[in-house]
Amino acid sequence: MKTVLSGIQPSGQLTLGNYIGAIKNFVELQDSHQCNFMVVDLHAITVPQDPAALREQSEAVATLYIAAGIDPAKANVYLQSHVPQHAELGWILTTLTGMGELERMTQFKDKSSGKENVGAGLFVYPSLMAADILVYNADLVPVGEDQKQHLELTRDLARRFNHRFGEYFTIPEPYISEVGARIMSLDDASKKMSKSNPNPGSFIAMLDAPDVIRKKISRATTDSGREVKYDPANKPEISNLMSIYSQCSGLSLADIEKKYEGQMYGTFKKELAEVVVATLEPIQQRYYEIRQSGEIHNILRQGAERAEATAAKVLSDVKERMGFVLKKR
Repeated sequence: MKTVLSGIQPSGQLTLGNYIGAIKNFVELQDSHQCNFMVVDLHAITVPQDPAALREQSEAVATLYIAAGIDPAKANVYLQSHVPQHAELGWILTTLTGMGELERMTQFKDKSSGKENVGAGLFVYPSLMAADILVYNADLVPVGEDQKQHLELTRDLARRFNHRFGEYFTIPEPYISEVGARIMSLDDASKKMSKSNPNPGSFIAMLDAPDVIRKKISRATTDSGREVKYDPANKPEISNLMSIYSQCSGLSLADIEKKYEGQMYGTFKKELAEVVVATLEPIQQRYYEIRQSGEIHNILRQGAERAEATAAKVLSDVKERMGFVLKKR
């Protein structure tokens, strides 16, 4: 089976966009691939984090993975910081990465814009991301459009290492779902739904209570007119809501158009809210059961042990090829 690697940062609440765009894909991939799904806590600290919040969110993200359907018997679920080979290979790859390559990263430009003090960790973030992928010799990486540039750097670094030290790394390929990969903000369909948006009404959190979900959807921005029609160019707001409806219900966009033909936005939004509630409620129930039982700690420990077995072998091979003296056992 091909190896898949992906992860989500534990900064802020996971959203419906994270579920539709990433976690649903994770669940589908686990049956046909060797999957590693991380909580990337080392990446989270490239910007300041409150320690208590980081700890809570790290456990929350891992638990939501399981609650949403990732089976820890099929996929490795773990915290990035629990597998130290990520950080060590990250440093090694940083020495192979050019300053110019890092300066061109659009995410660094976006996150550092207007800030007087920017940590070096944010600058070298893409090298650590490359290590996350290459430390398992991953074949496929589920990524959003905003991460494709980082994956391209990973591919360049893999080729660079192979050229200098002999063929070793697999050149990873992006896995981008054509449908539902990018859910947009409820208040502005030109922007991706994001847990870092300061307006809580712009996103639906996976743990939002049903009445909160209903209120957020009722207040979601819609286009002029009243026709429920999928037309991203001319009706981006309603098209985004239709995408959410389709992903949560399984109905095609054409079926949704037909279902609401001649009806106004109000009816559509009210029924959309119930579809979203029905999607998230069982996930929420399972989430609270797992958190209360404390089983997430065993899942993370076992996932990290399995992941580290692979990562340690890859790191040892890399160091040997580069000329390091390996520690004798």
